[in-house]
Amino acid sequence: MRRRDFIGAIGAIAGLGTVALPIRAQVQVRRVGVLTVQGPATRLLEETLKQRGWTLGQNLKIEYRIYNGDTDQAHRYARELISLKPDVLYAVANTSMAAVQLEGSTIPTVFAMVSDPVGRHYVDSLSRPGRNVTGFTPFVPSLGGKWVSILKEVAPDIQRIGLVYNPEPGNNAAAFRKSIDETAGNSGIVAVEAPSGGSPDIERLIFSLKEKPRSGLVFLPDLFTWVQRAHLTALVAQCRLPAIYPLRQFADAGGLISYGIDEDKIFVSAASYIDQILRGAKPAELPVQAPTEFELIVNQKAAKQLGLTLPSTLLARADEVIE
Repeated sequence: MRRRDFIGAIGAIAGLGTVALPIRAQVQVRRVGVLTVQGPATRLLEETLKQRGWTLGQNLKIEYRIYNGDTDQAHRYARELISLKPDVLYAVANTSMAAVQLEGSTIPTVFAMVSDPVGRHYVDSLSRPGRNVTGFTPFVPSLGGKWVSILKEVAPDIQRIGLVYNPEPGNNAAAFRKSIDETAGNSGIVAVEAPSGGSPDIERLIFSLKEKPRSGLVFLPDLFTWVQRAHLTALVAQCRLPAIYPLRQFADAGGLISYGIDEDKIFVSAASYIDQILRGAKPAELPVQAPTEFELIVNQKAAKQLGLTLPSTLLARADEVIE
């Protein structure tokens, strides 16, 4: 074969080889930025998205910023996540959502465990969020009065209550105050006290009520107190104060009684909204959802330590009694 023919033949074979190679479609990787504290939200997010066809390292990347409940740290992490320009932001709890809003983000955002999203101007309304934000609110304002009435049922001689929450920016305690004051007034409770200043004032409030007979505590939804729940429930027990909490994890940690939602259901539902937004849905068109079911958890061990005999009617209503 002449050299010129040989080179031509090689070129033809090479050309055929190029045409025969399959062309791989490039997979689009979507990104989610998560601002939260350590807890079940991260696990349930990954599990739910996996069930819906998202695989970490293939078509999904999740950027986590996990903090300890500190407000300043939350704001710093919010700025970091926004700078990464994820497809969706996921803000878990009041402090996280307040930090995201302060940065003026326009990134589609889903929140979970956030109180009073309308009053905090995160959305226009529950049914029509109207902006780049939607999510799941686990607490309605009327729950404030419900917590007071249950505490009064547990300890009928209470005449003074302290509201426990972190008063630093981002807390939504004001949403519950109207129903708390109304129920307290109708129940013969003469004083409602609250912390002021910052998180250290929480312990000062608890210790101050120890010195005031016929006092009790209502823990309002708050990320800081949730993170510190083991320490705070132990402190409340030390001060021998009856208290009611918004989530069962407080009762599991030794608290007397809790009344609130099953937060795992909230996290799974929030992950389903994230899935829908990643597939093209608009937050403004996904209604904010409020709870319709609540669980009552009673800790009999804590009651005995306080010398309380819990009403049989209350125990009959309880979803779970911790012995």
